[in-house]
Amino acid sequence: MKFGGTSVGDVAAFERVYGIVSSQLKRHPVVVVSAMTKVTDALLAAFETAKKGEFAEAFASLEPHFERHVAVSKTFIADGAPNAFNAELDFARDELSDLLMRTSRRSLPLQMLKDAIVSYGEQLSSRLLAEVLKSKGVNARQVDSRRLIVTDDEYGAATPIIDETNELVRLELEPLIAAGEVPIMGGFIAASRGGETTTLGRGGSDYSAALVAAALHAGVLQIWTDVTGVMTCDPRICTDARTIPTLSYEEAAELAYFGAKVLHPKTIKPAVDNAIPVRVCNTFEPNEVGTMVLDESGEAPNKIKSIAHKKNITILRITSARMLGSYGFMSAVFQVFDRYRTVIDVISTSEVSIALTLDTTTEIDKIVGELQRLGDVEVEPGYGVVCVVGEGLRASTGLASKIFSTIDDVNIALVSHGASAVNLTFVVKEEVVADVIKKLHGEFF
Repeated sequence: MKFGGTSVGDVAAFERVYGIVSSQLKRHPVVVVSAMTKVTDALLAAFETAKKGEFAEAFASLEPHFERHVAVSKTFIADGAPNAFNAELDFARDELSDLLMRTSRRSLPLQMLKDAIVSYGEQLSSRLLAEVLKSKGVNARQVDSRRLIVTDDEYGAATPIIDETNELVRLELEPLIAAGEVPIMGGFIAASRGGETTTLGRGGSDYSAALVAAALHAGVLQIWTDVTGVMTCDPRICTDARTIPTLSYEEAAELAYFGAKVLHPKTIKPAVDNAIPVRVCNTFEPNEVGTMVLDESGEAPNKIKSIAHKKNITILRITSARMLGSYGFMSAVFQVFDRYRTVIDVISTSEVSIALTLDTTTEIDKIVGELQRLGDVEVEPGYGVVCVVGEGLRASTGLASKIFSTIDDVNIALVSHGASAVNLTFVVKEEVVADVIKKLHGEFF
């Protein structure tokens, strides 16, 4: 059971988590928890402040967030009762003070310090949840994820070493589960073989939960979040968006990649490899069924399951006569993106040109500088990607025509269809994205 930040945001949220976990004790749960809401952002902001040499301000900025943890602790744990959380919080304060001081002096590699600092969100939330559950009579025990999940030392977005992780997870957790204990782990955090704290990148808590589920051959991986499963589109755009009962792993991965924030694509991988169903549930409405993500889910009657989108997209167009009938050109283009570790979302090619989209443009000037050696480069910001997802899309006659005739008054800048059997992706100006989604949702749902 993985609980996101909003699921442990305040006193009421912890009460809800207790209710959900205690109702499933017979199923031997293992709980993976994110940092409390806003804590990760606060830790990152403190790191940035310390980097400027403002150590005292950096540390002081964390105090309101320490207080939020204390408020939860005081609510559930009576004065005078044993409270291991207080000692954990004092330790975290000392450690963070030291780490922020080192950051201001730059006495260790900054990315290493950043991971160590940001890990305290999950370290504190997992310890706090364990103590809250204990106070309510659940036989819970915090387990430090950094002793179980082993990664390379690519700080900020480390890659797990699966065999070693599986072995440690089983060694540590199976005896606890057999003894009737409920292990509580922090998501997102891990450690390198050398024992240094690492993090798994964006969406990392889901990934942690999937790794543990895979290692233990769990019956199901539950992702508890603040929405009821995966929706037919962003409910902020269409108020009549509804929950999708079942999705295939492939559909879920496409949706997650193109902005449906419920699941992270990496999350899916360990579950797919071990055929573990993933259920997406709502902490605020625990009795709702949510979405089940399975190996195969079958086609929807209208072929479309959901419409995802991403904004802040930049189109790059590279045109070169050198492409015509030559090999190695695409390889040279991709090597540039590889060097600057920049992900390409959508790609479309013709005989002498390539158009592709990026959602991160931090290195764009350097990328363009190198690509100009290969041909003429145009950069066009201000776009959005719309991704229509459903089993059998590629094989459906006339469906693309129906999709585009629904939005025939909108200029389409780029189309990608056929690479995946389950998605049709196109790029439009950012300001029309919401309008496009409303029209498509109205037509198909």
